[in-house]
Amino acid sequence: MARQIALLAALLYGGYEAQAFYLPGVNPQSFSEGDPVKLKVNKMTSSQTLMPLDYYRLPYCQPEGGPKMDNENLGEFLAGDRIESSPYRLRMKEDMYCEQLCITNIGRGEAKGVSPNKMVRAIRKNYHNNWIVDNLSAASKIEDDTTVTTRFWQGFPVGFIAADTKKAYIHNHVNIEIQYHAVETETDKFRIVRFVVEPFSIKHDFAPGDDDDDDEVDADDEGSSSFKVADIENPIASCNPAIKNKKEHTSYDMVYGRGREPQPASGKVLFTYDVKWVENKELHWASRWDVYLSMDNAIPNKVHWLSIANSLVIVFVLSAMIAAILVRNLRRDFSRYNRLATDEEKAEDLEEFGWKLVHADVFRPPSFSPLLLSVACGTGAQILCMSVITLIFSAMGFLSPANRGALLMAQLLVYVMMGFVSGYFSARLYKTFKGKSWQKATVLTALGFPGICFALFCLMNVLALTQHSTDAVPFTTMLILIVLWFGISTPLVFFGAYFGYKQDAIEFPVNTSSIPRQIPDQPWFMNDLFTLLVGGILPFGACFVELYFILGSVWMDQYYYVFGFLLLVFIVLVVTCAEITVLFCYFHLCGENYHWWWRSFCTAGSTALYVFVYSFAYFKQLEANNFSTYMLYFGYMGLASLGLFLMMGFIGVYSCLWFNKTIYGSIKID
Repeated sequence: MARQIALLAALLYGGYEAQAFYLPGVNPQSFSEGDPVKLKVNKMTSSQTLMPLDYYRLPYCQPEGGPKMDNENLGEFLAGDRIESSPYRLRMKEDMYCEQLCITNIGRGEAKGVSPNKMVRAIRKNYHNNWIVDNLSAASKIEDDTTVTTRFWQGFPVGFIAADTKKAYIHNHVNIEIQYHAVETETDKFRIVRFVVEPFSIKHDFAPGDDDDDDEVDADDEGSSSFKVADIENPIASCNPAIKNKKEHTSYDMVYGRGREPQPASGKVLFTYDVKWVENKELHWASRWDVYLSMDNAIPNKVHWLSIANSLVIVFVLSAMIAAILVRNLRRDFSRYNRLATDEEKAEDLEEFGWKLVHADVFRPPSFSPLLLSVACGTGAQILCMSVITLIFSAMGFLSPANRGALLMAQLLVYVMMGFVSGYFSARLYKTFKGKSWQKATVLTALGFPGICFALFCLMNVLALTQHSTDAVPFTTMLILIVLWFGISTPLVFFGAYFGYKQDAIEFPVNTSSIPRQIPDQPWFMNDLFTLLVGGILPFGACFVELYFILGSVWMDQYYYVFGFLLLVFIVLVVTCAEITVLFCYFHLCGENYHWWWRSFCTAGSTALYVFVYSFAYFKQLEANNFSTYMLYFGYMGLASLGLFLMMGFIGVYSCLWFNKTIYGSIKID
């Protein structure tokens, strides 16, 4: 379930491509000629349902003794990854031609009034297979009459729907092309640098073999033998045993050139595959992930540069506005407030007007729930620290997609360890507000936002169970999350709160009066709704381009690894939120409205509202049509928006707090 949970941190950050340096997370594995090479299968994914399925939930060929699960880390379990063994037999530098795998019964055929079989349903829902060789994900090569397209994300489709008959056809043959290069430091050793799968649908007319057991070859035996389960009566050239010399691998023209029919997704189906080894001297092992991370330059770097330019323009315009309005006005205000008033000005009581009038009320605790604001700011500080640390390590290249689950696990563990920050900030702010229920504030900080996340996670887990999705995590994984929450995060929150309460309350440059000042009527453009609408649109405009690519990574199974760009966008987002909040805070203080605590929190946090609204527009690309997909998508988008709201709200409050302390500490108060 990591792609959904990772959305929480991904949106919180808000990116230059790290091709030059990254840590793959694994040591290179070298093979000698003839060594067995394991092909593993992972979950099947669909951008329509957003519910990954176990590969062997469909009637695919299974290895002898049944599939064996790989040892997976916490991040992989949360991501829904289920990496298992497969029956495909590969050996280093040994080509195979139309190797037979097995015969399986796919199920009943398609007909009106008849429920389709599992394979047909998966094909119509656009599920894709995701295979792995030497920790390298399979790229997909698709041919038609005019073009050849290779995609390095989303795997390859289970089958296709014919344009004329509208029936489902299964890809029962694959060309497995593996590129390798010789190891310079070792003799007769080779490393895999690319893995491409080209699927075909071939209707084999076959008669099952009399005795399959005699032909079976153990994967660890020396040499290579043909594994035969059937006699093909209408073989294509690559499957024809009569052709001994100059044998060719299966090709598009060979399969479809003579009007050969594809294999319907029903009845008994013979699965076959080719293996083609190609030496690539130019591509080195350390650079083999580059084409995946750039998605073969499907998204040019200039798009991200334009995103950065757009963000910087917004920051420069906003900064110029602040310089023109705030700096000039504040300099004039400081000069007026600090000079000695004349007798005439004293008589006319003109020495004080504007934001100086509310000096005795500006640091008054919020009238609505100081406890809730303290908890929200503490949680926002925790999310901010988690986002910054994870993003920095990602930009440095330590969290590579080659190490599956590493990014999610880093986000989760850093968030847990930042419980100390959450407890400290909430406690000190609540002490500043002169709150008395410190135990309640600490408990809410420890259980509030994590409780919402865990409750939603459990709800989505039940939903995944009903859909038989691999997003449903095992019970032991749930226990691990509970231990991280109550065994590490919660004690750290109380530990941080202890130090927060031991610290002195935040000191203010002016004293607060005992009687609140009456606030005059405010103009329409200073009401809460207008402030929220305007306060969120500029920060959202600074990050929405990168947000589009982040959502593509989370929901469309695309790679996102331009964390350098993302770091810049994140900085721009933080600066923009701080500037727009300070600007509105100054306007409200000039209007003698000193209720800025919650307003500054909501003004900066309103960026999250635009993110959530934008998610509705993005949802149209997913072509989803079932209730579970709606629940999954909008549930996690709502959670991500809430996290962004808390983080930006914390930035808004502390930006305005610094601004108010600065300006009121620079004037003389009688």
